[in-house]
Amino acid sequence: MKSSVITPLILCSVAGAFAAPAAAQSDSPFTGPRAEILGGYDTLRSGSDVDVDTDNDGIFENNTLDQSVDGFAYGVALGYDFDAGPVIFGLEGEYMDSTGEQEGDEDVNAPFGYRVNLKRDLYIGARIGTKVTPSTLLYAKGGYTNTAVESRFQDRADSDGVDLNFDDSQQVDGYRLGAGVEQLIGTGGSGNGSGAFVKLEYRYSNYSSLKYNDTLFNGNNEIGVDLDRHQVVAGVGFRF
Repeated sequence: MKSSVITPLILCSVAGAFAAPAAAQSDSPFTGPRAEILGGYDTLRSGSDVDVDTDNDGIFENNTLDQSVDGFAYGVALGYDFDAGPVIFGLEGEYMDSTGEQEGDEDVNAPFGYRVNLKRDLYIGARIGTKVTPSTLLYAKGGYTNTAVESRFQDRADSDGVDLNFDDSQQVDGYRLGAGVEQLIGTGGSGNGSGAFVKLEYRYSNYSSLKYNDTLFNGNNEIGVDLDRHQVVAGVGFRF
């Protein structure tokens, strides 16, 4: 008789123990889908740390040629987070663009001109973080990125007997690593933790698949270019 009463009580207690954390996590302010608007500093440059010219041959003799492409990155992101208790797991995707543009200085003593433009940037990846306060999240992220780069090369020297002008547009693959902080600024009206937030994030991207077919100087061989990208972006978003 006693066992028939005690057994249901034990089962109810166990079920309640599992149900309480699950309910708490579903009400977590860091659980659910989110949408964001992003913007910030963007710079892309060759992975080499060697200056363009150091041999005093009269070209770039003052080493004034800027090898970086700087601009303002802007775009949108969508994601989904799940509060697993001690850690937060999330998946996210971004569509970004950039004002980054680099053009050869007419004052530089060089027989050619060039222009490099940064275009759309796609990213898909995951993040993992931990709550340092009930409303503050620290996280790290990583994933796949693909960016578009447009370039133009123009021969300026009329006396060299070479008329070389070309435009090139490529999409290059790479990986992205980053870290950031997210701060809640609202609780929303749905009563389950929905609300607005702001974030600040640093990310590093590496692209190693950019190649040019150099038929003039390199015997029609491909020249691989290793690119490093650094971004510091701020965002404002809403978790539904």
